[in-house]
Amino acid sequence: MPKYWLIKSEPFKYGWDDLVAEEEGVWDGVRNYTARLNLRAMEVGDQCFFYHSREGLEIVGICEVSAAGILDPTDETGKWAAVKVKPLRKLDNPVTLKQIKAEPKLAECELVRLSRLSVAKIAPEEWQLICEMADR
Repeated sequence: MPKYWLIKSEPFKYGWDDLVAEEEGVWDGVRNYTARLNLRAMEVGDQCFFYHSREGLEIVGICEVSAAGILDPTDETGKWAAVKVKPLRKLDNPVTLKQIKAEPKLAECELVRLSRLSVAKIAPEEWQLICEMADR
């Protein structure tokens, strides 16, 4: 059974369009211990919401983990994890942080509770609800 995640990036540094253009990107440069645990827990086939942070503050697409358990190529110490992701689809209707915070059923979502976390777990029921919000 696949797991679900949310990965954040500032669109002016590496946005959804950059991932689409590359066709597969390395999710590296993460230097938070909780996010590192989440990266280490990811498996090939897991799906991720792609979230634009700082600008937009919204989930803009869905990508899939294409390689897991790799070392972060930007880390000389060998302590930090990375994964590779491939874009699956852009959301027709991005889901904003404001919409997520307004939904009581998402109050415990890591995106809400741990707002600075760059790689967050998404529970299956949260994933389903956010997908429904994107389809409205």
